[in-house]
Amino acid sequence: IGQEVVGLFCMILLTLTALVANIVVMVIILKTPLFRKFIFVCHLCVVNLLSAIFLMPLGIISSSSCFNWVIYSIAECKAVIFLNICFISASILTICIISVERYYYIVHPLRYEVKMTIRLAVAGVVFIWVKSVLITVLALVAWPHGNGATSASRCTVYWSPGAHKKVFVILFSITCFILPTIIILAVYSSIYRVARTASLQQAPVPAQAVAPRHRCDSIASQVTILTARILMLPRLIPDRLLGSNKAILTLVLIVGQFLCCWLPFFAFHLHSSVTVGTVGGEHGEMVVTWIAYSSFAVNPFFYGLLNRQIREELARLRRRCLNHSLGQELCLSISETSVQENFLQFLQRATCTLETHTSCISPSPRNRLDQTTTRFPTPGQVPEE
Repeated sequence: IGQEVVGLFCMILLTLTALVANIVVMVIILKTPLFRKFIFVCHLCVVNLLSAIFLMPLGIISSSSCFNWVIYSIAECKAVIFLNICFISASILTICIISVERYYYIVHPLRYEVKMTIRLAVAGVVFIWVKSVLITVLALVAWPHGNGATSASRCTVYWSPGAHKKVFVILFSITCFILPTIIILAVYSSIYRVARTASLQQAPVPAQAVAPRHRCDSIASQVTILTARILMLPRLIPDRLLGSNKAILTLVLIVGQFLCCWLPFFAFHLHSSVTVGTVGGEHGEMVVTWIAYSSFAVNPFFYGLLNRQIREELARLRRRCLNHSLGQELCLSISETSVQENFLQFLQRATCTLETHTSCISPSPRNRLDQTTTRFPTPGQVPEE
């Protein structure tokens, strides 16, 4: 009984977290006109929110023994499976498109600004839902018809009848997990190489050390210049290593979170589709399903609140709700409010060389204007014509 209560509490907590976090990120993006380029992040929050409203409560009913009395008809069971597969597919495909979008910004920044239009974003959203619906229809092809009934706990793909289950699970795993995972790993590996190249790039020596304003050949002045150069190196190396580690840690967290949530789910269903009579399959399905559902609660933190602008806008709204003095308002330029200020601008800031280190640490309005006009080229970017 104690384990049942703890499990039910964790499932309800995950559902409430997914509801609140996704609503907060969506409200911030939709409320702020300059954030409207976060279309795919907003769409991911929509999918997560729909999952938290419909899918996760149904998962609680299916997973908890407190609801063993719930019986579904064949039509209701089909609806549950439709929502399950459709929302899972839409969430994973949206994450895949977000990673591709980030890749094009970091490697083809100018081409991204020109080609990333509202029409293209809408086409991407339509593609996500069409593919998700088609995959879901395939899952329901071999389900029986009639007025039969089934327990809520058995209304899952794991308990689907017939040999059609094996074909569907393999196809579902390839199209909605294996291929997106390959794309995500390839994209973030390329971004990692760009960040590492930038962090390891030899920083230029400051002008004061290279060309002193008043040259003096005395021994004292030469010792002073040499001492300044030596003292500068220990300060430079930790800054570059710290920036590189931040970028690497961010990449590892994003990719690791995706794999930790979805790999057990698809591995379990692939194994169950080719193995007959899996011992403890019902309990195992519940565990991997809720590990996958935790993605709906974690995604708004990794893809929304990781964004500096969204965090600052959230803090500003919180201060306004608490009737505190707002102080100096956040001033965002047009270039900073695109997706470059999402995750990739962080990588560029984290991998700045000494020449641009001061402007990265203290982004005054003057420095922001200079960055938009003469941006430091990130190593690994493809030159734009």
